[in-house]
Amino acid sequence: MAERSEAVEEQAVRDGSAVYSVEPDVATAEDVPHGYKRTEVGVIPEDWELIRLGDLGTFSKGQGIKRDEAMSGEIPCIRYGEIYTHHNDVVRRCSSRISREVANSSKPLKYGDLLFAGSGETKEEIGKAVAFVGEAEAYAGGDIVILSPHEGVPEFLGYLLNAPLITRQKASKGQGDAVVHISASALSSVALPYPAEQEQRAIATALSDADALIESLDRLLAKKRAIKQAAMQQLLTGQTRLPGFTGEWETKRLGEFVSIRNQKVMPSSVHPDTPCIELEHIGQGDGRLLSSSTAKYSTASKYQFRAGDVLFGRLRSYLRKYWLAEQDGICTTEIWPLMVDSSQAASGFLLGIVQTDRFNESASISYGTHMPRADWKVLKNFEVRLPSVNEQTAIANVLSDMDTEIEALERRRNKARQTKQGMMQQLLTGRTRLV
Repeated sequence: MAERSEAVEEQAVRDGSAVYSVEPDVATAEDVPHGYKRTEVGVIPEDWELIRLGDLGTFSKGQGIKRDEAMSGEIPCIRYGEIYTHHNDVVRRCSSRISREVANSSKPLKYGDLLFAGSGETKEEIGKAVAFVGEAEAYAGGDIVILSPHEGVPEFLGYLLNAPLITRQKASKGQGDAVVHISASALSSVALPYPAEQEQRAIATALSDADALIESLDRLLAKKRAIKQAAMQQLLTGQTRLPGFTGEWETKRLGEFVSIRNQKVMPSSVHPDTPCIELEHIGQGDGRLLSSSTAKYSTASKYQFRAGDVLFGRLRSYLRKYWLAEQDGICTTEIWPLMVDSSQAASGFLLGIVQTDRFNESASISYGTHMPRADWKVLKNFEVRLPSVNEQTAIANVLSDMDTEIEALERRRNKARQTKQGMMQQLLTGRTRLV
């Protein structure tokens, strides 16, 4: 897929959605519309076939590539775990590289091969598939089931094999409890709605365009995040000054201007609708509140926090859980409500400090082996360079604006992903026709 220019990527962000609309469902449980037929996979167009996956080609197995071998050379390869982590349904470039020695004992791939994850943790995810349309030479690791089709458009098949009507079939054929497996013989009986090649190509093109939009947004997000990280490094250390600010910065220990709001309460002693924040409610590394509970659903002792406090997850601090409180509430005692001395520091500046690698390294000097917790005796001596409160506030505002831009991009990217899912539901069942 050709790389889009930065200008086109920016336009994709402004547009905010794919160019394809999703039509209403054309079938109901009571009747079959004219031009459609009912099959074991649901209602599909009359001119579509219903075939079995095994009719498309021949199955084979990948051959083992160990984790420590996956970056041992320059030859492309796919390990089965990467099938799950790959966002798209089509692989154009492998992320792992093996040596020639490892390749000689691995399974070579051909253009158009369909790769299935042969094992997984749940039946719902078993058999995740990708179509390989990548490098001229590549190899597949163990626990990958390979189907080499003798017909069909590979990209279309990659999308189709992850459509809900197919994943439900694969889930019903998974075997095992702790680890679920699916075999080539089980996959071969999966029923596929199968349009003519011209329509397959049209569907693949439409979904590839949706993927292109998603990928452009992903690239922009990566760029914006990198810009923010660079800005933090410059602004929080005084290497770059904002216009209009001068004067020396003062080095202080964290404990001189920050303290833990060490006020414990029982949830029953506060209003039952008081927000209650647990560790799982805070995003990892992004400073977002994903959800919350209320005091009426909690019984254990909590910390009180106030709007403007920086909540920092001290349990497993390497997870980087932090949030600038927008309201008063209570939180688990595994979270520190950090309050600043407003005469010396701004809360937004402290929020920037807790995001830095240097702070995370100090927070990781912890006690406890299985449940490591940050040690305030260490962190209170963490050295910070502080400008005036006004300059701190200005820096915090700049970083906050960057966060707002990143959040808007993520919403657009998520909307594009949802649009693609809607397109798949319509196009891969024939409810919306492109030819």
